[in-house]
Amino acid sequence: MDYLSIQPEQRTLMLDAIGVADFDELIGEIPESIRLDRELEIGGGLDELELSRFMRSLASKNINCTQLISFAGAGCYDHYIPSCIDHILRKPEFFTAYTPYQPEFSQGTLQAIFEYQTSICILTGMQVANASMYDGATALAEAALMTVRASRNKRTEILASQTLHPQYLEVLDTYALSGLMQVRVVSFEDLAEAIDENTASILVGYPNFIGAIENIASVITSAHEKGSLAVVCANPMMLALLDSPGSLGADIVVGEAQCFGNPQSFGGPGLGYFAATDKLMRLMPGRIVGRTTDVDGKDGFVLTLSTREQHIRREKATSNICSNHALNALAAGAYLRYVGGDGLLEIALTCVQKAHRLSSELMSTGLFEPAYEDEYGYEFALTYLGEHKLEKIYNTLVEQRFLPGVLIDDKTILIAVTEKRTEEEIDAFVKAVRHAA
Repeated sequence: MDYLSIQPEQRTLMLDAIGVADFDELIGEIPESIRLDRELEIGGGLDELELSRFMRSLASKNINCTQLISFAGAGCYDHYIPSCIDHILRKPEFFTAYTPYQPEFSQGTLQAIFEYQTSICILTGMQVANASMYDGATALAEAALMTVRASRNKRTEILASQTLHPQYLEVLDTYALSGLMQVRVVSFEDLAEAIDENTASILVGYPNFIGAIENIASVITSAHEKGSLAVVCANPMMLALLDSPGSLGADIVVGEAQCFGNPQSFGGPGLGYFAATDKLMRLMPGRIVGRTTDVDGKDGFVLTLSTREQHIRREKATSNICSNHALNALAAGAYLRYVGGDGLLEIALTCVQKAHRLSSELMSTGLFEPAYEDEYGYEFALTYLGEHKLEKIYNTLVEQRFLPGVLIDDKTILIAVTEKRTEEEIDAFVKAVRHAA
């Protein structure tokens, strides 16, 4: 966006309008001791060519995942994005569209969102999904609040598994500052025992943050036996292989869907998906697109059940999140339609097979052991057996254009392997790890 500075005459008019003689009088209430008594060290103005060159020089200091062989994950994955996805996103009628409040002008956008919602329902085994949330963390926090509403605010405690994403737990704590819920983090093994008459819901990962596939079915059963709801935070790519959370009894399924057609973009934006059983539909946050028929009997799509503060609900709104990541959801929907069910299954299988191969190869070096005994998908945690900190090996590998994974602590690393990683890249990575150690 162009920046146009004000002219001296305009400044004088503005000062006259508020009744002050000059800028010094305008800031007269600010003590001299905290005022900057020199010019800002930002240099002079730049012309367009100079500015373009300067911005390119700044951008070149970043290294993105197209320049690295990435084994990083933790909720943001280096999956392949078919070229057609970007072409669909950049169609002007999608790229520039705002909220489709007027369905007569927005049938394409509304239909795309409806099909995205349908795909999410199929994957999760739920009956209804919304048009997306900001990200996986806010989706999980909104789900927790939703379970409190479902109890008519009679149950206010949320039991969160310690193996959930730590940043998601931080967002939960932030939401809890509202006083509407209390969050208690307990180990997964202790979840069932910790449920009591004040527990609105349990929150579990599927797989969890470190990639382990825990037995969530038994914990969900325990929650229901004690009158609590069950929220599952799932990697949606893995839902192509695993039993759907719905089939295991989940009441709400949420997570981060960046893995479907969205670039990593240095960590965002992604999109939070949100699905639930039909009996909880009217408590859901965000937007829902529904399908109806018009006066001619043709299919039509409209926003429905949009109980947000922007609408008539105001303080009775289910959520203060007043938008969704529509373009990101469009990418996810287009990706799912393009690869199809069989394609998604093949991608997920390929990721898992390559991850298990890399895990086996790294442990064969004698430098690592598994951080847990549970089954895993295409993400796994390893414990380093060497004497020094793992960070030293990590930094060496980055210098060799590998992104080794995500460091959890001084001795533990979380590694993800997507379908993009070739056999040659995996072999080169294992060799580089041996030399770096």
